[in-house]
Amino acid sequence: MVQDEVEQMTIKSKSQFKRVLLKLSGEALQGDKGFGIDPVVITNIADEIKDVHAMGVEIALVIGGGNIFRGLAASTQGMDRASADYMGMLATTLNALALQDALERIGVVTRVQSAIAMQELCEPYIRRKAIRHLEKGRVVIFAAGTGNPYFTTDTAASLRAMEIHAEAILKATKVDGVYNKDPNKHKDAKLYDKVTYLDVLKEGLEVMDSTAISLCMDNNMEIYVFNMTKKGNIKRILMGQKLGTIVSKKI
Repeated sequence: MVQDEVEQMTIKSKSQFKRVLLKLSGEALQGDKGFGIDPVVITNIADEIKDVHAMGVEIALVIGGGNIFRGLAASTQGMDRASADYMGMLATTLNALALQDALERIGVVTRVQSAIAMQELCEPYIRRKAIRHLEKGRVVIFAAGTGNPYFTTDTAASLRAMEIHAEAILKATKVDGVYNKDPNKHKDAKLYDKVTYLDVLKEGLEVMDSTAISLCMDNNMEIYVFNMTKKGNIKRILMGQKLGTIVSKKI
């Protein structure tokens, strides 16, 4: 065995997971701008993903579209909910294409698969093809949610994680994990190291929506909630460091 192959096997053995799904909010891409895509932020995210990819981890992503358009918010202002949600799906596709460009500019081969047919822009979502891309070392970005209105990108992330047989969902946030109340408003907010799916549902903790949490609970899919704004946190989780909050069946 050549030296490069030995080194690669050593790097791969350090990760506690072989395949993960990273869930990013659309707001994560806007930085301090309050809207749209911040080129510096998306470049930093791409660098983080490249580092994880270099570990030999198979990584898929789901990105929200809240930095461009929020379907639920628009529906509360009188827009038809289904129409608003479809517009939100298009926003997630814009973000997916932007991240694909950022990744490929630094040498990471990436595929975007959309739940809505857009053959000139990206591939249609095909589960077996997505898995094959991952096996070949490509990063796969799932766009347009589930392709159905009334379902969030949180639910899409949970669904895609099950379908591709991911070992965990990494949920990126702007805070250090799951708190019992908003840490930006309450100085005495308590950070959980671990919390159960049932506690998340009972206490209404802001992790993912109830449909996504229920899906993870039914299929025993652990969710790692962490602070994406701190460089290197994705890698730290994969290396097994105690970080953020783990949502699982038992504490």
